[in-house]
Amino acid sequence: MQRRTLLQLGLAAGASLALAGCGFRLRGLDQPLVTIESLALEGEDSELARQVTRRLERAGTRIDGQAERVLNLGAERFRERRLSVLDSGPRELEMSLEVPFSVQRRADGAYLLDQQRLEVSERLTVNDDALLAQDDLREATRERLRDQAVRQLMDRLRALTEL
Repeated sequence: MQRRTLLQLGLAAGASLALAGCGFRLRGLDQPLVTIESLALEGEDSELARQVTRRLERAGTRIDGQAERVLNLGAERFRERRLSVLDSGPRELEMSLEVPFSVQRRADGAYLLDQQRLEVSERLTVNDDALLAQDDLREATRERLRDQAVRQLMDRLRALTEL
């Protein structure tokens, strides 16, 4: 049995070295983050806007109210849809987040990214027996949805670096 385990580990290590040696990389892992020098952020003050600000600043983008490009971030809208048909016991729900956004050039008001929407969703199971846990589960799901929406926004803003 030890010989088989040793052989499996040796093959796995050999395959890893071969992949690393041929230049294999996970897609998107070596791409630079958003490389916009400065950006103005307009919209209501929300947790999503604060996460966007933090992520942009970590990527090296300066948030400046007088920047040449303006990110218009709309209000986040959470929806909850019931997927299960039973009224008792565990229920399956789908929670989704939708956020409109656009990017404009301040000089002439032209849209660089015209009225788009970030849309993310996640399924969760809630149980009426644990009401306090339901609230925690919903809040954790909202946080994950915000994080996914911010990642989507960063991917779309990456296109601006090529303009």
